[in-house]
Amino acid sequence: MDTDLLPTIELEPERPADAAVIWLHGLGADGNDFVPAVPYLGLPRGHGVRFLFPTAKAIPVTINGGFVMPAWYDIRDLDLGARDRNDEAGLRSSAADVGLLLAREIERGIPPHRIVLAGFSQGGAVALHLGLRHDAALAGVMALSTYLVDPDPLAAERSEANQATPILQCHGSFDPMVPVQHGAAARDHLQALGYDVQWHAYPMQHEVCAEELAVIGDWLTARLAADEASEPTP
Repeated sequence: MDTDLLPTIELEPERPADAAVIWLHGLGADGNDFVPAVPYLGLPRGHGVRFLFPTAKAIPVTINGGFVMPAWYDIRDLDLGARDRNDEAGLRSSAADVGLLLAREIERGIPPHRIVLAGFSQGGAVALHLGLRHDAALAGVMALSTYLVDPDPLAAERSEANQATPILQCHGSFDPMVPVQHGAAARDHLQALGYDVQWHAYPMQHEVCAEELAVIGDWLTARLAADEASEPTP
């Protein structure tokens, strides 16, 4: 096992994997967080999607009194609009860690255009940061109940390869942790840069709901439908 890789739960499909979803948890959670969601996605029987659920490194988190917990970056202020609220260096470090998992999937035979980066809250911020800067086209980026940590550098740092990559954003209308207007601001910024963003809001707080999981499942199915080009010739 590569000791440089984050500890990761992997769910293998019944047949050999030909696609992958790397799904990142939120602040203080771990790789187990979204494992129970997979059966509720309604993916087609016999799909070839491998799910990977990594756990972020444990670091002190300022807004939680310096308590050490799994986190993709430090958060210094409860106010999402506060200057220097987020530890951008930590964000970039975590994006590099997730990038190693992405590279390993490619080494294992999953092409980039068959890989989705997904995340909830902090994890969604990392998925957006990495996915839109990655140098090879991905199947999609899924950003749940999240925001852009620092929107300004994206225009200069984004990868042309992922300019057309579909983005799914879902958010709770009553989210007290990441208010929906911050998710909508991320959507508007991405759309202004020409990204294809599918947006859904639900009457919920900082969580996921059954209707949202059904939308996620349909979106993943569309993004990762069987890659006929990779199927063996009869």
